[in-house]
Amino acid sequence: MGPPGTAKSELARRLKLAFQDAPLFERLLTRFTVPEELFGPLSIKALEEDRYHRQTGGYLPSAAFAFLDEIFKANSAILNSLLTLLNEREFDNGTERVRTPLICVVGASNELPDGEELHALYDRFLLRCRVPPVSAEGFDALLDLRGTQPIQPKQELLLTRAELEEFRAAASTVVVPPEVKALLKALRAFLEGQQIAVSDRRWRKIVYLLQVSALSHGRTEVSVWDAWLLQHCTWELPEQREAIFDWYQARLGTASAAEPERFTKLVGALEKQLELEKQSRSQARDEQGQLLFSDEKGKPVLQQKGHRRKTNSDKQALFLAPADRHTDRTMGGKGMTREEITSSIRDQYGYYSSSSQRAESYLADENNFYFEPYSLLPMMEPTRYSPVHIDGRVRQVDELSEELTQYRRGVEAQIKSVTAIVEDHLWIAPGFSKPARANLEQRQEHANRLVERLKNLRSGFLALPRSSA
Repeated sequence: MGPPGTAKSELARRLKLAFQDAPLFERLLTRFTVPEELFGPLSIKALEEDRYHRQTGGYLPSAAFAFLDEIFKANSAILNSLLTLLNEREFDNGTERVRTPLICVVGASNELPDGEELHALYDRFLLRCRVPPVSAEGFDALLDLRGTQPIQPKQELLLTRAELEEFRAAASTVVVPPEVKALLKALRAFLEGQQIAVSDRRWRKIVYLLQVSALSHGRTEVSVWDAWLLQHCTWELPEQREAIFDWYQARLGTASAAEPERFTKLVGALEKQLELEKQSRSQARDEQGQLLFSDEKGKPVLQQKGHRRKTNSDKQALFLAPADRHTDRTMGGKGMTREEITSSIRDQYGYYSSSSQRAESYLADENNFYFEPYSLLPMMEPTRYSPVHIDGRVRQVDELSEELTQYRRGVEAQIKSVTAIVEDHLWIAPGFSKPARANLEQRQEHANRLVERLKNLRSGFLALPRSSA
């Protein structure tokens, strides 16, 4: 898909050159294109015999490769036959359905399809490529082109129909491993979330394309690197391709796009839990398991209640009133201050030199202190955890460590495969290996940091105070 003059037709011509005896059919479609222009004229002789039959020689049903320009200008008169030809590689010629030698059809357009019938045609094209004009970087090379140099591969390199059929049969036996299936399932969910429709027919073709990609490199199993092609198979609008490619890059080295984030969150949650358990305080117990409380001096005691000096709002210690003058020595719970006691004793005994001595003697006697009952605070100590609890926490860390180990192995394997597969991959654009490796190495470094944090977590949980049971 792209503007005129961007060499879209050249692709079909280049494909034709790779095969022996592979005729090419080219046609520019318009809204007025009639079936005869694509499928051949009706046979006059057959009509004389009351038969409907087309002379297909030299037309689309007899071609190995085809280039259909302005493909979405196709009208209803040719659409049904074209759909059958593209999908089943068969053509209804009169009362017969015949197998065609068609290998590949390249369609070109500078606009997206409009209409339900054309969307069905659009769905038949597995690979969708946007072809922009030459970039600024490549414009100098374009200016240096002189004429057209014919390309003619060596005869011994050309593919035969038998070799193609053998390759097709072998491709269908290529294994699609669980990690690639998981990738495709996740992509399907992502596309549904983006409201990008991909038919079941296209998914089957996508899988076969990945098998072909693997076999073309001599592999018997599809790699996640073959899935680089997915960006060209699953978009409906050209601007969606980049989002799909970004999604694919985010999945490299992971079982899911959210896997690195999931590990980070789980490690963070365990670190928070360890800190909470380290900071936790519980009531201390004696050797018999009885709860301990803290008295006024901070010493451990068993009783829950204690007595302490009562004070007024000014924090002055209070005393009981003299018994010989007050029946309620607490003065209704208000008590008496030092000054009030001194004044009371002087009033009683007069201003003799001995009165101050009597007041001091009264104030020094603990029997005259005003005590009030209060609940003792529990004596707190770092919480002690049972061996079962600590073992459970350590087991959580070990299980996550094992998951992370598997993740790291996957990343390491893909880093190695960048050199082994990506750099020489026939189907991947040049230059992809460098950012792919950088992305994977970044994931590897992140995983290594998480491993160190998990080691610290394990040590931290093992160092928690233990209870005897």
